[in-house]
Amino acid sequence: MAISVVVFSLFMMCSAFTLGDSLSLNYYDENCPDVDKIIENTIKEAFSEDKTVPAALLRMHFHDCFVRGCDASVLLDTAGSSKVEKSGPPNLSLHAFFVIDNAKKAVEAACPGVVSCADILALAARDSVVISGGPTWDVPKGRKDGTTSLASETRQLPAPTFNLSQLQQNFAQRGLNLGDLVALSGGHSLGFSHCSSFQNRLRNFNANSDIDPAINPSFAARLKSVCPAHNEVKNAGATMDTSPTTFDNTYYKLILQGQGLFSSDQTLLTSPSTEKLVRQFAASQEAFNEAFVKSMIKMSSITGGHQVRKNCRRVN
Repeated sequence: MAISVVVFSLFMMCSAFTLGDSLSLNYYDENCPDVDKIIENTIKEAFSEDKTVPAALLRMHFHDCFVRGCDASVLLDTAGSSKVEKSGPPNLSLHAFFVIDNAKKAVEAACPGVVSCADILALAARDSVVISGGPTWDVPKGRKDGTTSLASETRQLPAPTFNLSQLQQNFAQRGLNLGDLVALSGGHSLGFSHCSSFQNRLRNFNANSDIDPAINPSFAARLKSVCPAHNEVKNAGATMDTSPTTFDNTYYKLILQGQGLFSSDQTLLTSPSTEKLVRQFAASQEAFNEAFVKSMIKMSSITGGHQVRKNCRRVN
């Protein structure tokens, strides 16, 4: 069954959320009108070579926005003694930075010094969802790039071991509510995770249980087989759901079966309000698409930078 595509305008967002004054749908209409198409072509080219690129870019955008806002600080390389966000433990598995480099190079050739790396990353995340079969939306533009990137600040990212209370607090600090939390968690529809992110659920879970009681026993057994106690297999892990290159609602269906990969996935069933949304999204791809688009626009509108970097890996 084909995935329905939902096209959302920026102005169909929740009215309670206000965009930064600098963001606009037509920000580049005069000085770089083809920016969307240039980035789309870059994503398509990368995807043709590596089907893991969309998941990588979507995750990269999340990790950027949750630290200092969506300011492309996650793209900066280390210069000097201070380690940058890329070096923080939650970001060590990020990849596909070369795709943003290629997009920046193409945009600079058409419109030098105009388009920020933060906008390129936001557009790349949208195109990554679309190319994976998900919904499209109008991306507000006008973000600026940051000049500070610190590995220590990646501790602000929500951890895969978080319970619902911890997740709620983490998202609330960024102006995001429980509805946004459940919808954005659907980004786990794409991708792969290393064993280290879910080993906590498989052995010595707590004083009363070796395995997380919330996990489906047969699912836990399968995960144990790929993640042995003294794992020495490089890059061992599991896909986030059973359709890891397709943006769909399988993620929510698996949570209802006790097959959420992370503690932070399965914890969405621990309150009536979040469980209701999980069930709603599991039952309706369209409902998930609509909610995801609203929350993506909301999250990606958290701004923080103040320059347009000429090179996404270095400050000007």
